[in-house]
Amino acid sequence: MSKTPSPITKAVIPAAGLGTRFLPVTKATPKEMLPVVDKPAIQYVVEEAVAAGMADILMVTGRNKRALEDHFDRNHELEEALTRRGDQDKLDSVCASTELADIHYVRQRDPLGLGHAVLCAAPHVGDEPFAVLLADDLIDPRDPLLARMTEVRERHGGSVVALMEVGPDRIHQYGCAAVRHLAGSDGVRVTDLVEKPAPGTAPSNLAVIGRYLLDPEIFDELRRTRPGRGGEIQLTDALRGLVERGRPVHGVVFGGRRYDTGDRAEYLQATVRLACEREDLGPGFRSWLRDFVGAQELVGV
Repeated sequence: MSKTPSPITKAVIPAAGLGTRFLPVTKATPKEMLPVVDKPAIQYVVEEAVAAGMADILMVTGRNKRALEDHFDRNHELEEALTRRGDQDKLDSVCASTELADIHYVRQRDPLGLGHAVLCAAPHVGDEPFAVLLADDLIDPRDPLLARMTEVRERHGGSVVALMEVGPDRIHQYGCAAVRHLAGSDGVRVTDLVEKPAPGTAPSNLAVIGRYLLDPEIFDELRRTRPGRGGEIQLTDALRGLVERGRPVHGVVFGGRRYDTGDRAEYLQATVRLACEREDLGPGFRSWLRDFVGAQELVGV
């Protein structure tokens, strides 16, 4: 009888990117700190990890990312001011990010790709399985992707990646997986991986999105992985190395609500949708939005 895999309690969140798609605002503000309604995008990602039982968080950061540390740290002056005013709701919201998790930081000194960012986590992770959550990917909490990935890992072992069907005109923007289905499971066995395949060469329409459950053997594979597309060390290439060595890599095909908050249009969509669904903001915002859209249609905008 196979041994049940160890539970995953550590999560790594790479957050060292420059955010060039959001310039000029990201010249001085980390893209991960851009608000989605009234919380920074990265807080949603941390909350997702914590909800899945991963309260030990390592953020891999770069230059000009001090705001991330400040956000998840105590702000005694602000807390004391809110306490004096008796504004408990705002005080609770400020303290929520501080009390979410045990958060650590390491700097990725050279921009050598996602695989290199994950490798920077090796001293903290040690010889334990761990999760990687990309800060640009926001998964709706009503669609618990990490829980499904954990179930597949517990049943089949190995590393697990999140996959999503995308159109043939977009698959070249992602890592792409060739798979075969597993009997009696909603998971798949990954048989090959290609990082951003050339148009017309993708092995499937299944894109790798920003959630991974990884065995610690990925670190040795990353050390062996040569720079690939863009001169960077690609996590997709290291996972392909595991597959080629016969190591189990599985996937979960996700059909739920996901927003790429690194894309301007999807960032706006996430903000509008989440605002519409808020109990405190939704009714008034939806009413305004209906009127606004109707007025735009009338003038042909």
